[in-house]
Amino acid sequence: MAKVLVIGAGGQLGQCIKKIVAKRSVLDVAFPEEGAANILNVEDLSALFNQEKPAYVINCAAYTAVDKAEDEADIAKAVNETGARNLAQLCKQHQATLVHISTDFVFEGNDIKLLKEDDVAKPISVYGATKLDGELAIIEELDQHIILRTSWLYSEFANNFVKTMLKLGADRDELNIIADQVGTPTYAIDLANTIFDIIQNPEKKYGVYHFSNEGVTSWFDFAKAIFDLSGTQVRVNPIPTSAYPTKATRPHFSVMDKTKIKKDYNIIVPYWRDSLAKCIDELKLMTND
Repeated sequence: MAKVLVIGAGGQLGQCIKKIVAKRSVLDVAFPEEGAANILNVEDLSALFNQEKPAYVINCAAYTAVDKAEDEADIAKAVNETGARNLAQLCKQHQATLVHISTDFVFEGNDIKLLKEDDVAKPISVYGATKLDGELAIIEELDQHIILRTSWLYSEFANNFVKTMLKLGADRDELNIIADQVGTPTYAIDLANTIFDIIQNPEKKYGVYHFSNEGVTSWFDFAKAIFDLSGTQVRVNPIPTSAYPTKATRPHFSVMDKTKIKKDYNIIVPYWRDSLAKCIDELKLMTND
């Protein structure tokens, strides 16, 4: 397979990519350290491209602190827009395809309907706005791009909702979880596998795609499933968004339509609860090791 360069290899998705690369016995994938793959340092990034000569670049690097971004808009914009543009320009110079990870937060989320790739993006947070700006920068700079919007990402790696719930559930008897924000959890291992299904597909189609697991749920129901599947005994109370104010506004409904990616790349998308069960099994194995 052609050379693949993974940017942001130390993050949650980067670690999942490492895991599936090993399982799928994929060769010629580079996972540079963060210092050598700083997407804001064009000189070092250019040297990395010259050294690795990638045919594909997977950009997992992003500013993802949704609430903190409201106070650090300049930093979020630099990473999510300027960094994405830097990668797109270098990919163009090296004739590489850029696989870029984006988010459901580019949508307002006020309409109860499945979100398609060509629906109007109207972010309601700094994080969402900077991720959309990153998408637009890539589209402007590079034809050979695959932008994957995903949602509610979790795995056995790094910090995420599943691991937070398991930790809180072990320490508390009762939790209040938001019940009026609806979307779809995405197991980052499934996203990583999808990325390589796309890369290894000989028929390339470029553009924006949606990928999350199948199904629809709320944060409350997601938490209930986590506790049910892990055997954690904790009382979970549903609360409205208004009872848990945050700096950044979140979409109330951000379930994405995945028809396009399934049709163009013949992707089979697992149901969210089935993937959650796999993740919890993996976490149990890691705890026992």
